[in-house]
Amino acid sequence: MTNLSWLIPVLPLLGFLLIALFAKSLPKTLVGLIASGTVLGSFIIAVSIFLQNDGTAHTVKLFDWISSGKLHIPFAFLIDPLSLVMLLVVTGVGFLIHVYSVGYMSHDERFAQFMSYLNLFVFFMLLLVMGNNYIVMFTGWEGVGLCSYLLIGFWFKNTDYNNAAKKAFIMNRIGDLGFILGVLLIWVTFGSVNYSEVFSGAEGFTKGDKVITAITFLLFIGAMGKSAQIPLYTWLPDAMAGPTPVSALIHAATMVTAGVYMIARSNILYTLSPDTLNFVLFIGLGTAIFAATIGLFQNDIKKVLAYSTVSQLGFMFIALGTGAYTAGVFHLMTHAFFKALLFLGAGSVIHAMSGEQDIKNMGGLRKHLPITYIVFLLATVAISGIPPFSGFFSKDEILAHLYAHSPVLWGFALLASMLTAFYMFRLFFLTFWGGFRGTKHQLEHLHESPLVMTAPLMVLAVLSVLGGFLNVPEIFGGNLALKNFLSPVFEASELRSFDPHIGHQTEIMLMAIAVGMAGISIFLAYSRYVANNEVPSGDEKEMSWLEKLVFNKYYVDEAYDAAIVKPLNWISRKSEIFIEKQLIDGTVEGSANFTLHLGGLLRQLQTGHIGFYLIAMVLAVVAIFGYTVLF
Repeated sequence: MTNLSWLIPVLPLLGFLLIALFAKSLPKTLVGLIASGTVLGSFIIAVSIFLQNDGTAHTVKLFDWISSGKLHIPFAFLIDPLSLVMLLVVTGVGFLIHVYSVGYMSHDERFAQFMSYLNLFVFFMLLLVMGNNYIVMFTGWEGVGLCSYLLIGFWFKNTDYNNAAKKAFIMNRIGDLGFILGVLLIWVTFGSVNYSEVFSGAEGFTKGDKVITAITFLLFIGAMGKSAQIPLYTWLPDAMAGPTPVSALIHAATMVTAGVYMIARSNILYTLSPDTLNFVLFIGLGTAIFAATIGLFQNDIKKVLAYSTVSQLGFMFIALGTGAYTAGVFHLMTHAFFKALLFLGAGSVIHAMSGEQDIKNMGGLRKHLPITYIVFLLATVAISGIPPFSGFFSKDEILAHLYAHSPVLWGFALLASMLTAFYMFRLFFLTFWGGFRGTKHQLEHLHESPLVMTAPLMVLAVLSVLGGFLNVPEIFGGNLALKNFLSPVFEASELRSFDPHIGHQTEIMLMAIAVGMAGISIFLAYSRYVANNEVPSGDEKEMSWLEKLVFNKYYVDEAYDAAIVKPLNWISRKSEIFIEKQLIDGTVEGSANFTLHLGGLLRQLQTGHIGFYLIAMVLAVVAIFGYTVLF
């Protein structure tokens, strides 16, 4: 089956081409079947390969791609445990989002174009995770950036949505510059960009080598942009401008996890660079806390989930920064389940509320949207880290590794985990509990979403509940199945790193504290928003200075605008005046004016009188004769 792995990315690409070329002649039903069916086909092939995999890595070479001098880059795929996990997540969750989109976007006049973009996005994401070298990865990396631009700005008639798409595209280019510089340094250092040659060559370096540190730092800049870490995170909340299925696809299972996958794939390089790992750890921890605090005061249902995504990505980087690569991938996987469910559940709410996204204007929806209510509750419990839901197992593993690394840093991560439980249940209670706060028109049209939308929600709900059992720790009688499956990928790093071990009693204590703190957060949210029936006003005049600061997202966007955007605009305006108009235009127009003036002077010699011409000829002959005699 491994030889058929090339079909995994090709099927979504074929779906994109078929829909894009024949969009006008294909009925919507067939468009939905093609778009969803191609991704389902990729998922089936990925499952077949997964079931036959024995832990070994297989390279599937398609053709020689780039060949110049000593540079030889094949277009080839790497099928190993890590890529298989990512393939199952991308195609599995991607298929469910495609099915959901058939219902959610069915009334859009550009439905076919939307579905084709989704297929193209999946194709590039599959290239990213399947490539056997950094150039194929970079091709997919840039491809998902392009598709995110198209999908975020899909409703392009809205200027704000266009600005959000441009913001995402431009901020990702900043990170991508670091990524490509890192790849160039890899080529200069190892003479190759193929994973096998780079990683085997890296084993000859000592820990702390400056070149390896430079490579890993540059690659991480790319991850900061793609995975929305401080300071390159501000594009992701604005990306909520896209249709809700886009939010689920980009911000749950695929694009934003690309940076996590890249570091996990390059694990031996990062293990050899403790300084970069520490930097990754502190950036992840800072992002987790920072984004969680912002989520406390957001009232847009999708914005809350967006900042939650930024925070949860921070947890993944915390895991990577401590060298717990399996824990990072584990949380990536469970997060894909419950965050995709949360976004799609939010889409079901928005669909029922006729486009309303402000949770201040919701409430009491559990009576009208019973399926959405139940699945949203399950996802909220999962992300809050309550056992035995998936988020509990993956987040507990991260916290345990961090405690072994530094109890102080564990305390900060625990705070971020508490905030997660609070703002997520705040969102849940304000949306589904209490009395309805919307308009009479919205109340009259409240309805549960159709089966084509709720069926993917129910599947994701099952995964959100049971997904954590894929890596049950030994303390619960598990065998760490995911860790054992991924061990061949991280074997070289495990041999070179010291993984501090904590005893079972300590681990139980840490679990109890984390669950207890989450329980307290949930109780506080219930007391405030259900028992006391408090509804945020959203009026800044009623807020304290601290609440206003957090409500306005610490004015980071305004700071970027003042420190970067406005100075660049000023430089651009001055450059237009002095360089474009005065220097360039002045030079061009000046040369034209000089030519016209000179032509006007020379034109006076053309008098039209024969006598003048004869005198001029005689004088010219005399001048030539005199010059010949004298010189």
